[in-house]
Amino acid sequence: MPQSSLSSRRQFVTLSIAALGAAAVSPAAAERAVATVVAKPRNGAPPTPSTSVAAASGASAAIVAAAKAGLARRSGRIQHADVVAVADFSQPSRAPRLHLVDIASGGIESLLVAHGRGSDPSHTGWLSRFSNAPNSEATSAGDFLTGDFYSGAHGRSMRLAGLDATNDNAEQRGIVVHSAWYVGPDIVKANGRLGCSEGCFAVSAADLPRVLQRLGPGRLLVSTKL
Repeated sequence: MPQSSLSSRRQFVTLSIAALGAAAVSPAAAERAVATVVAKPRNGAPPTPSTSVAAASGASAAIVAAAKAGLARRSGRIQHADVVAVADFSQPSRAPRLHLVDIASGGIESLLVAHGRGSDPSHTGWLSRFSNAPNSEATSAGDFLTGDFYSGAHGRSMRLAGLDATNDNAEQRGIVVHSAWYVGPDIVKANGRLGCSEGCFAVSAADLPRVLQRLGPGRLLVSTKL
């Protein structure tokens, strides 16, 4: 067979196999494939186990916009404007939805975070309501100012102060950032969702050092549904 014909046939077979492979990808897999870029941690360490790739371009733009809008709302109250956390509770608990936004670069690092059981009474994995009421065990919406580190019932934790009428009971309710056994990729794999907190922003033990390192006192955490 002439070399040119053989080459053409090989090219046709290669393209055909590629087409069949693309057709076999499920819609869910295709959706996941859109999320392909994550901001590499500045210290060069690999992402922690529950760190996700960054959201698709449209979603990441909304996250960055929410972070910048929060800084604009709280001008003068936020001491450090380099990193803002955006907790997007429009997403289910199985999805990394605590986004650490680097304001200068627009880079996003996304982690798993639990919501309060009062926000999800049926434990579906979806936040159905926000609440600021004492004893509600619910997640509150609004802007939070990150405070001091301390060691408490959940180990190393970070205090939060609510800056809105929708979350100004945060300190009274003991709403903080801490780690919890019921947060992590293994929990998602086993149950399809995370466990629930009592309203705190609970992250995995593997992710807590990273969260405390990047946020720390004097920064902004925005709790919302995008």
